[in-house]
Amino acid sequence: MTDPSAPDPRGPGLPASDPVRPRPPLLIALAVILTLEALLVTGLALWLLYELLTTTPYSYTTAIAFTILVMLGAAWLIVTLVGILRLNAWARASTVTIQILMIAVAVGSFEGLVGGRPDIGWALLVPAVIAGVLALAPSVVRATARPVEADEDADRNTGTHE
Repeated sequence: MTDPSAPDPRGPGLPASDPVRPRPPLLIALAVILTLEALLVTGLALWLLYELLTTTPYSYTTAIAFTILVMLGAAWLIVTLVGILRLNAWARASTVTIQILMIAVAVGSFEGLVGGRPDIGWALLVPAVIAGVLALAPSVVRATARPVEADEDADRNTGTHE
């Protein structure tokens, strides 16, 4: 008999009693896009930190705040990526939220609010739209959906409530 509290040899994040859930190709594609986004935002955060330490900004307050904001964004992307890889349902909503924010920045790039750089706008818009669609694809939703326990399902909307 196995110990249910023992770590699962199949990987972290899955209890030993859960069957291994398959990862559909669309979920893998989503993870690749999130990985690239996380790498790019982490690189940007490191570059901003380097610039903050080696040059004199116009405003230290703004430079520090912007660097911290980008670092938080990088951390959010990394946590979301780990959630997607662990098939957590919350990671889909986080992915969609991140992509909506990227679309907003992309639109700002087209309109000139962030310097009038349509090349940056397209570079943000295309992966954001693709990742947002992938996060809502039925196979990704099924793969990341929380498994319903048998006793929870029996009591849902039909059982007695205390």
